[in-house]
Amino acid sequence: MAPLVIRPSGGSDAVSLGALVHRLDPGIVPFRKATHCDIHVSGGEFNVVANLADCFRLNTAIVSAMVDYPVGELIAERVKAMGVRGVYTRFAHDGVSGPNMAAVYSDRGHGVRPPVVFYNRCNEAAARLKPGDVDWTQVFAGGVRWFHSGGIFASLSETTAELIVEGMQAAKASGATTSFDVNFREKLWKNSGGQHRAVAVLRRIVDHVDVLVGNEEDLQKGLGVRGPEVAAVSGLDPGAFIGMISRVLDQHPRVKVVATTLREVLSTSRHRWSAVAWIDGDAYVAPTCELDVVDRVGGGDGFAAGLFYGLLAGESPDDAVRLGWAHGALLTTYPGDTTMATLEEVRAFARGGSARIQR
Repeated sequence: MAPLVIRPSGGSDAVSLGALVHRLDPGIVPFRKATHCDIHVSGGEFNVVANLADCFRLNTAIVSAMVDYPVGELIAERVKAMGVRGVYTRFAHDGVSGPNMAAVYSDRGHGVRPPVVFYNRCNEAAARLKPGDVDWTQVFAGGVRWFHSGGIFASLSETTAELIVEGMQAAKASGATTSFDVNFREKLWKNSGGQHRAVAVLRRIVDHVDVLVGNEEDLQKGLGVRGPEVAAVSGLDPGAFIGMISRVLDQHPRVKVVATTLREVLSTSRHRWSAVAWIDGDAYVAPTCELDVVDRVGGGDGFAAGLFYGLLAGESPDDAVRLGWAHGALLTTYPGDTTMATLEEVRAFARGGSARIQR
């Protein structure tokens, strides 16, 4: 198997393809009792390039849909504030029914009460995106080092999955490394053909992927890879995940890296956290730490961003995994879906830093 080779330089370090959403967050109050909400701009694919730009100081872009109305303007402003360049297919809003920028509703839960997530993706602009909508020649002009997408965008419609395949093919033709986060979401796929369609769609996409992110459940439900009963496996046991790698590679021999976070939920507010990655034939396991969680949404995207940064920066595989682990851990200590950490804080925690006050 050929090792992972990453272009050393380019006009953009990383480009993601995915849907932009706004998440309404009432904090620890359940929605049925909420009186106000914070608004976070998010999207599994966007979060990765936002983290790479804001924390890791890379040149990134998001390819997505944008609706010309106030919610779209709010989202575009936050994208720009994170240092991410928007490459948009634009839609006009009719003033009544859309098309819309999707809304995600997610309280944070607390203690023994878990977070609750639900969606309004009715008439979502991003779901209308289709092959031919994006000028990939322009996107990859000047060289792109890394191209990323994910299973959330793939689930939105038949055409979004085909657009990912088109983007992956263009990325490989241009010399970019490709990554994909399976991010299997039962509710989204249930509304889009179910698990049978998810497996067929995601397998086609992963045939074009170098770096795959996904836990045991993602691999089983999203890619149809045989594995242990997820509920019977400790969240911190890397053995079950490592044991599935050979079956992933038999199915997708192009893949060179497979990675995931390991999380044991003691309560909504208290987690044990680690990570594991298989890179070019060897397994690397991060340390385990205990997290006092402020907002768990985006922790996995934080891990992916830190791992990708480590690989892009030429760090050793072990250090790349530790950077992902450290950044994902820090991200759970902030409200919202994207980073507020600095690269120096991530490196310090990856080296074993403490929570002592910094004066």
